[in-house]
Amino acid sequence: MTQARPTPPPSLVYDLPSIVEKLDLLKLFPRAQPVEVELGSGDGSFLVEYAARHPQTNLIGVERFLGRLRKIDRKGRRAGLDNMRCIRLEAAYFVEFLLPRHSLQGIHVYFPDPWPKRRHHKHRLINQRFPQIAFQALVPGGVVWLRTDDAHYFAQIRAHFAASPFFRETDTPSGLAALVTDFERTFLQKGIPTLRAAYQAVSG
Repeated sequence: MTQARPTPPPSLVYDLPSIVEKLDLLKLFPRAQPVEVELGSGDGSFLVEYAARHPQTNLIGVERFLGRLRKIDRKGRRAGLDNMRCIRLEAAYFVEFLLPRHSLQGIHVYFPDPWPKRRHHKHRLINQRFPQIAFQALVPGGVVWLRTDDAHYFAQIRAHFAASPFFRETDTPSGLAALVTDFERTFLQKGIPTLRAAYQAVSG
């Protein structure tokens, strides 16, 4: 008698019912617990490892590219994760329009596209408005963790957050810094250092 094949775990990719209504985060996960988001998850190296190490936290990975999303989904299901979901959408739009106010414990932004040409700087994710929309999404005390390899972009990021009354600079925990992304691994192999910053939301 042939044994029945085990049922594969359900997809971790969440199909948005609407792109204009706020998400009901309680419907995304089997357990109500703190939520963190990674904006631009690449191949999911960081997201999957972080979710596996923090089962008490629900993680959402936001990624625009379908191929990357499918790869993250496969990795997460192989790891047996039920505290991770993936959403295909533009990152800034997701934070500003789909997240309920003050619903996140943390936002991870690692190696966003630096758009190096001056005429393209307007496309950068971390711009003058980003601290405000991040603050609206974070609970008091929530943190934005940032990494980049681009010194000019890093200086701009620091300037934008320094000008915001809603954040204070804080440290990146060593355990978090030790979890590298796919881009970061490549840069480190080439001898390119990681530039890190972290900002904690204060009472507005």
